Amino acid sequence: MRRILYLIHRWTGIAMCALMALWFVSGMVMLFVGYPKLTPAERLAALPPLAAGCCIEPAQALARSHHPAAVQAITLTSIAGRAHYQLLEHDGRTTQVDAATGALAPKPDAQAAVAAARMFKPGAPARYAGLVVEDRWTHSRGLNPHRPLHVVELDDDAATRVYVSSATGQVMLDAPRAERYWNFAGAWLHWLYMLRQQNTDPVWTWTLIGLSAVGVLSAVTGMVNGVQRWRFKGRYKSGARTPYREFAMRWHHVLGLGFGLVLCTWMFSGLMSMNPLGVFNAREAKPAAAAMQGGTPASVRLAQPVVQVLALLHAQPFAPRELEWRVLGGAPFIVARDGRNDTRIVAAGGDGLAVTKQWQPARLEAVARRLLPYPVRSFEMVTAPDAYYYQRGDASMYGGNERRLPALRVVFDDPGHTWVYLDAATGQVALSIDSTQRVGRWLFNFLHSWDLPALLSPVHGGARIAVLIALSAGGLLLSATAVVIAVRRLRRMA
Repeated sequence: MRRILYLIHRWTGIAMCALMALWFVSGMVMLFVGYPKLTPAERLAALPPLAAGCCIEPAQALARSHHPAAVQAITLTSIAGRAHYQLLEHDGRTTQVDAATGALAPKPDAQAAVAAARMFKPGAPARYAGLVVEDRWTHSRGLNPHRPLHVVELDDDAATRVYVSSATGQVMLDAPRAERYWNFAGAWLHWLYMLRQQNTDPVWTWTLIGLSAVGVLSAVTGMVNGVQRWRFKGRYKSGARTPYREFAMRWHHVLGLGFGLVLCTWMFSGLMSMNPLGVFNAREAKPAAAAMQGGTPASVRLAQPVVQVLALLHAQPFAPRELEWRVLGGAPFIVARDGRNDTRIVAAGGDGLAVTKQWQPARLEAVARRLLPYPVRSFEMVTAPDAYYYQRGDASMYGGNERRLPALRVVFDDPGHTWVYLDAATGQVALSIDSTQRVGRWLFNFLHSWDLPALLSPVHGGARIAVLIALSAGGLLLSATAVVIAVRRLRRMA
């Protein structure tokens, strides 16, 4: 059995050592430069403030929709510098209506894409570079409703590449040149995106799962072999505790004992990140957000005109960049967002409108019971990040997720032991996670990136990065010695 384990480690190590070294290098890069994304705050910062007298009423915009009753969300935003209503239907399709004239917005063409890019980076010369369905920077499934994407190259200091939706005309992604170049050594290499042909690619998925599984087997057998061959009591004839005298073999053994456990956990958590066979999929029905809302803006809206809403917000003072018409428990309200993605709630109050920063816990608790047809075990207003609800940095693959505080944590007594977090600033479901998904959070996110809220805090964040770099450097040296040994073995065989 020892011989079999030794041979398994030898040949899986030969197969995986170079790739493991590249994974360590790219992982260190990803600590600082993430895969290109446009965060909500970046998107809103590029929009002009909504003027008080800018717009027609939502009902006039709805009249331009082919299926007004199917509209699930109404948003007043800006496209290429002009205010537009965006009507989202239940099937994901959107209709854009010019908020000044009430006319349907034409399908975005090259000229519209360039105009949107120029508004995103004012003053930067823009050059249209064509249409792409998907390239190495646009694998995200969130971009599917917007494909194909218009590509515009900006001649700014960062040489930014901008991707514009062919459905809405909005900027969906920005990728500065430095970010793109670093990503060749970072996320693009780490996730082996050179093998990925589309955002849903089973060949790429199972290739990565297979390679990760072989890597786990190599790391685990290496740890077993290393412990067996180390003399914890006594020494070999050479006077050392390792039997290996040759430089690469000796240091591979020593480094393996020092960093092998980290290698095992990172390889295993990398495998878990691929969710093989859907082992971390939610097992029960998802919370019914529509039941909690109790209506749609197509049928239930505030009676006050939009000009009054904007004037009230400007008087706060609050400079809205977007307005979202929503419903909570059958009552209409508006979420306003400014250029920093701060929010305000505009709802009926007294004889008119009231502006608040967040919903009261009692109101959220009342509507939260509608999410699932099961009893609620507990309510808790979360005012600090917990192990499941926390904000990641922009470089993280989760950097675009909104995790505002406070949030109401609702624990249901359902078969899946579901936890739901309601954003108190918007009244929307920010996160839903059942027991299976919580296990996946620990086996992937925690083991792979040590993302406990305490470790992500400004106080300890720098120390976390330093430790991860040190451990990655040790893993890289371990992989490098394996490469030397593998090359030597293959040369002897040849």
